Amino acid sequence: MTAVWRKSTRSGGNGGECVEVAVNLPGVVAIRDSKNPAGPALLVSPAAWSRFTATLR
Repeated sequence: MTAVWRKSTRSGGNGGECVEVAVNLPGVVAIRDSKNPAGPALLVSPAAWSRFTATLR
């Protein structure tokens, strides 16, 4: 399965610190730096991602 990446709604539009997230992969959420799409991705469980985003709110 191929990751479908989307840019975070909190990322700025100026080409700066942008984060992309793929939530379509079974059992994992992938996070990467949009400036380096060929670079590594951080993989976390959906539960961990939920806790992380809830903390940010």
